[in-house]
Amino acid sequence: MRNFDEHTITDAVLERTRDARDPRIKEISEALVRHLHAFVREVRPTQKEWAQGIDFLTRTGHMCDDKRQEFILLSDALGVSMLVDAINHPVPEGATETTVLGPFYVHAAPERALGEDISGGVEGDPLLVTGTVSSPDGQPIPHATIDVWHSDSDGYYDVQQLDALGQLAMRAKFHADEKGHFNFWSIRPAAYPIPHDGPVGQMLEAQGRHPWRPAHVHFMISAPGHEQLVTHVFEAGDQYLDSDVVFGVKDSLIREFVRREPGPAPDGWVLNVPYYHLNYDFGLKPLRAA
Repeated sequence: MRNFDEHTITDAVLERTRDARDPRIKEISEALVRHLHAFVREVRPTQKEWAQGIDFLTRTGHMCDDKRQEFILLSDALGVSMLVDAINHPVPEGATETTVLGPFYVHAAPERALGEDISGGVEGDPLLVTGTVSSPDGQPIPHATIDVWHSDSDGYYDVQQLDALGQLAMRAKFHADEKGHFNFWSIRPAAYPIPHDGPVGQMLEAQGRHPWRPAHVHFMISAPGHEQLVTHVFEAGDQYLDSDVVFGVKDSLIREFVRREPGPAPDGWVLNVPYYHLNYDFGLKPLRAA
């Protein structure tokens, strides 16, 4: 087969994938070829534009290292991460909705006891976080593992400023008590822009978009017999709730970060400054429903 043109080359490429041994690889390869070729036919790029596209992907790869994943940012900013999440996580009634993992998750978060302050001494308004973990029917899930992480009051994560901090901060791993309750202290996070000094930022600027995410706290919660939950809780009233750059906001994940006056907090701590309180009750999807 030779002498391909605009109308024959797609079938030729599909023909060459017919002997793929793995049926899933064959399915994905054929769909990729069909849709990629259809995209090219629709936009009809010039040779210069196609070279610019290849250069964009090359520069995206060069921005990736052990602290930054530009391809995750690209997937997030194009809404692909949330589309994949939606396809894979239908949520039964009573279970908490999911959202994107994001690029700042760290596997080696320090284990902390319930009630501890995880701010690492970073300055900001004190934030008390409380909640429960249960099944969709309301039955408490004892000793669930709760990974949390969030930005500081300037919108930066610890991994973006490790040289200055000297340690991980504003992230930890807890275990709920026997009744599924958990609580910890940190600082109130702020809205922040995703890193936009690279190719993804240039793409957003060209598209007339901003790079901002509304203030939120990340949660990853797991327990035996249940599907792992990856989600955020967003601060009510944030100006970016309706224009989150990664399309991650859902109404069920918005809560008030309630301002409290100095004095005894619900967990017994006594503060001499105002603080904020976030409470959220999480529902985990049983594996049989996953």
